Amino acid sequence: MQLIKLKDVISKTCLSRSSIYDYVDRGLFPKPVKLGARSVAWVLCEVDEWIDERIKQR
Repeated sequence: MQLIKLKDVISKTCLSRSSIYDYVDRGLFPKPVKLGARSVAWVLCEVDEWIDERIKQR
């Protein structure tokens, strides 16, 4: 399992930081994994699955 940081999530999804966190809060995007007091990352395969689902829905 590979983790990616926010800048990589932004790059992969073309979403803004605020959009990502809004989607997370609304349950529409995978939740980040807390790594430390001020550090989070996302599971790469979960982000890829989210992208694949968006492609299927078009």
